[in-house]
Amino acid sequence: MSSARPRIRCSASAGQRARLALTGPAALLAAALTACSGGGGSGSAEVGGDAKAPDTRITVNLRGEAAAPGEPVKVELAHGKLKSVSVKPGEGDPLAGRISADGRTWTSERVAAPGTAYTVEATDADGGSDRATFATAEAEKVNKLSLAPGKNTTVGIAQPLSVVFDHPVKNKAAVEKALKVSTSNDTEGSWGWLQDYSGKDRVDWRPKEYWKPGTKVTLDARLNGVDTGADGGWFVRDYATAFTIGAAQVVKVDLDGHRLALHRDGKQVMDLPMSAGTPGGEKASWRGTAVLMSKEGTINMRSETVGLGDAYDKMVDYSMRLTWSGMYAHAAPWNARYFGRANQSSGCLGMSDADAAALYGQVRVGDPFEMTGAEAKGTVAEGNGYGAWNLSWTDWQAKSALN
Repeated sequence: MSSARPRIRCSASAGQRARLALTGPAALLAAALTACSGGGGSGSAEVGGDAKAPDTRITVNLRGEAAAPGEPVKVELAHGKLKSVSVKPGEGDPLAGRISADGRTWTSERVAAPGTAYTVEATDADGGSDRATFATAEAEKVNKLSLAPGKNTTVGIAQPLSVVFDHPVKNKAAVEKALKVSTSNDTEGSWGWLQDYSGKDRVDWRPKEYWKPGTKVTLDARLNGVDTGADGGWFVRDYATAFTIGAAQVVKVDLDGHRLALHRDGKQVMDLPMSAGTPGGEKASWRGTAVLMSKEGTINMRSETVGLGDAYDKMVDYSMRLTWSGMYAHAAPWNARYFGRANQSSGCLGMSDADAAALYGQVRVGDPFEMTGAEAKGTVAEGNGYGAWNLSWTDWQAKSALN
């Protein structure tokens, strides 16, 4: 009894079909064979007569050396049922996929990535098998991103997941679908799209409420093969990060009372006199919730970089960044006569050297600074650092491309 291997064909998504090279005895499909029946009503050929080989042709929707990326790979069997399908890129893991209920079609869960060679191997229920290859066209433009917070870090309870893109993102829904957030305690949260202070497209994931201490968070950004749209280009790799939430710390800033207090686990552990921004103009401080973005130590602060002319040019110790626009908490010994009495800075929260050092040693990136008071120039915008906490939960959810 002779058997034939299936013929595998590839066809373009536009409908063009081209026969792939066959291996092994597949060419015997065209020959007259002598067959015997295994029973079950399939019939049998007479000895010496012609037997019709089973039709096990398979088509693949992508073909050639420059197939269009961004589409799922589809493998279809002309007759019978598929048993297994493997679609492997030159590097990396095979594409996961599913066989349809009727056994005729296999479809990958993810799309084919740009500039990638794939090998397709398929078997049917009758034991036939073959292989085929195709490659996708290179991306004309590649989009990349930066992630915050950093991998394997411990951050404060207000830290969002923040993704900033190198190029514009028009296909926001497609990108958002590829961003998978997992938490150790099923924290409720949502993505929200905004414009970063740099002018770039950005999407943040924040929980409905501050994180619970000890929560473990992972981001699996399955972006390889996603087209970000006109002027944005393609992603050609995946991204991932993971971080842990630290102690429940909140810094409460009373702008009108000129004091700053650190609370941990609901208890006040530090109360410091300070001087915030001079009210009545651009030197005033922001109100609302800002998130500690970085602890930068000693840095050079120059007023011209924040649009305040030549007002100052100083080396500043214990610098803790709160916004992209230049608001910090830091040591300001030159303003000592105003601590606890008046707001007379150029927008930052100034303290004595000793108090700034003490606060610097206790706070963690991701801790919220909740700033209240009338002596402010407005509320921290969501893209000016991490100002998403100044939006209601309903308004934040509305910024998702999937809502």
